[in-house]
Amino acid sequence: MRLFAALLAVVASTTVFAHGPSRLKANESITLKASPDAVWAKVKDFTQLQSWHPAVESSTATAGSEVGSVRTLKIKGGGEVIEKLEAISDADRSFTYTAQDGSALPVSKYKSTLTVKPADGGGSVVEWKGVFFRADASEHPAAGKDDEAATGTMKAVYTDGLKNLKALLDK
Repeated sequence: MRLFAALLAVVASTTVFAHGPSRLKANESITLKASPDAVWAKVKDFTQLQSWHPAVESSTATAGSEVGSVRTLKIKGGGEVIEKLEAISDADRSFTYTAQDGSALPVSKYKSTLTVKPADGGGSVVEWKGVFFRADASEHPAAGKDDEAATGTMKAVYTDGLKNLKALLDK
């Protein structure tokens, strides 16, 4: 009987310590003919994502492109995403931001960095990458809130934005 109780305690303790969903990531990049300075000039304004991302209808921000600024993005077709600027560097042509949970995206604890670098042979490379968890942290996530949906959505957000940026700047 003691052996059964001990075994039951071990099984119960491993269940208690089971971990939730894994951290996911998305990383997309594109090469543009435009110079890094020209690309950075277009993307660095935290209040103007709608000027180059086709899914964003409008944006407001509490403090422009200053660290700590919180922007609210209105998404075409409905929904909004609220993001906070965590870091920005003109020298590195890079900025990092986080999104609040419960956004229009099927992710939580989302952190993203966009960087513009010189490309070999001229032009620039824009890299957009992020780490996040799926929105539904349960053991059996709802359809559309699972790992595949989270990763697929973020890759599509990055790819759509980068393709449109290229169309705007590589005329």
